[in-house]
Amino acid sequence: MKAIALESYGAADDLRLVELPDPKVAPGEVLVRVKAAGVNPVDWKLAAGYLDPIMEVRFPLISGWDVAGVVERVGLDATEFAVGDEVFGNVRKDWAQNGTYAELVAAPVRTLAKKPAALTWEQAAGAPLAGLTAYQAIKRVGLAKGETVLIHAAAGGVGSLGVQIAVALGARVIGTASERNHDFLRELGAEPVTYGDGLADRVRELAPDGVDAALDFIGEGAVDVSQQLLRERERIASITDGEAAARGGHYVWVRPDGGDLAELAALADAGKLTVPVEHALPLAETAEAWRLSQAGRTRGKIVLTV
Repeated sequence: MKAIALESYGAADDLRLVELPDPKVAPGEVLVRVKAAGVNPVDWKLAAGYLDPIMEVRFPLISGWDVAGVVERVGLDATEFAVGDEVFGNVRKDWAQNGTYAELVAAPVRTLAKKPAALTWEQAAGAPLAGLTAYQAIKRVGLAKGETVLIHAAAGGVGSLGVQIAVALGARVIGTASERNHDFLRELGAEPVTYGDGLADRVRELAPDGVDAALDFIGEGAVDVSQQLLRERERIASITDGEAAARGGHYVWVRPDGGDLAELAALADAGKLTVPVEHALPLAETAEAWRLSQAGRTRGKIVLTV
């Protein structure tokens, strides 16, 4: 199979399109013919060695955890799926090596769900990690119908999905973004505010009594600002600030979960969740996809087509 691989820790310029053996399919796994693969910042951070203290990485490394594709073969006792099923998932295993930037990937069934019919292959590939991150953060803070939530970096890959999930729950959403993304947030159902100095005052103009919950998808002091606005300081979940828990909130590291993916698929098929894809590049242009991701200015998602 063709795949994008690294021979050692490196950066975008070190990526190579290579031929590698087709993956073996272990019990409890299925072989997925990849239609599209999602690009996430964790992909290039892992490849650069930033996660080496906490995660085993083996080489040659095929990056990528997000996938949308078709089941081509079913492993032993993998009864959840059949050949021909269209699936999507966050294929994170116990160690990093055989990722989704490839024509084929062996995926544990626990990491997959049926692809939502309402989403294209590219949209489905962009959904798993970002959607699961947002969904699991929302669950962690216990967001309920009628409550107000502040979402930091609401126009990004995780934030744009978080806005839609919160709106689908019946929450009021205040989202931070640059002014060029304010109309985009309004389209998603959020009330936009500009991030930066004075953010707490701008939020209080919209919510004088503060907010019920907050989601930090950017860092940069968002936990501190949120706790000035929260009625209950512990109802903050951060995916960037490892000290959030020490401050009484929650730190969230996304977990692959087929059940949660099925919930996201149901929202998509009900017309309540879509995945904004700003860039869809062919597999051979993965290096450019990483550069776009590293620039940090993408509205929505970056995906690779295979």
